[in-house]
Amino acid sequence: MAAGDIEHFISEKLVLTPVPGLPEISLYTTHPASGVGRLSNRSGRPPYWAYRWAGGMALAHYFAELPSSVRGLTVLDLGAGSGLVGIAAAQAGAATVIAADIDPNAAAAIALNAAANGVVLHFQEGDMTISEPPQVDLVAVGDLFYDAELARTVLRFLDRCLARAIRVLIGDPGRAHLPRPRLLPMAEYYVSDVGFTPATPPLPAWVFALQPIAPGQEIPSR
Repeated sequence: MAAGDIEHFISEKLVLTPVPGLPEISLYTTHPASGVGRLSNRSGRPPYWAYRWAGGMALAHYFAELPSSVRGLTVLDLGAGSGLVGIAAAQAGAATVIAADIDPNAAAAIALNAAANGVVLHFQEGDMTISEPPQVDLVAVGDLFYDAELARTVLRFLDRCLARAIRVLIGDPGRAHLPRPRLLPMAEYYVSDVGFTPATPPLPAWVFALQPIAPGQEIPSR
């Protein structure tokens, strides 16, 4: 399926819906009859970009509540998915937002979502964690600590960012592989998550600032 066909599929089959608690942002969101699995079959990756993840929701709330945290900065939205975090950063006044994701289908979703919200996101396809950090001021990481190997890879990249004086903010509802000893809580929000219905009670999710590793400190995998 060509890129234009993917955008057409998303705009026709998914529903542009306001984000709960953030009515200024709308996203193309999956539903039981969307058939979004067809795109997953093409890319070989689950369509994570079609859902609202709790960690991204927390970061989006944080940027909306504290625009000074991103105003005028160059921001990397790592594992951008739908682009929710990047959209919130752009709306809060970020100078430039790079939305990075390994799923090529995310490019179409991010382009549609950014246009629907009147912002510009610069999509970067591929695994940025295996390279040196780009020239950014802030890295925003929403919900990338659900898998042990992924968490280790992401944390090594984030340490390279910290070494270059790039600030790192993590949004997460408490997944299993967070580097908890190194997290400074910044804010807490009650948000929806993947698989939630309108009747599902919100769960707590946090925004953390990642701190540099202390000499002699060991980071457990859980």
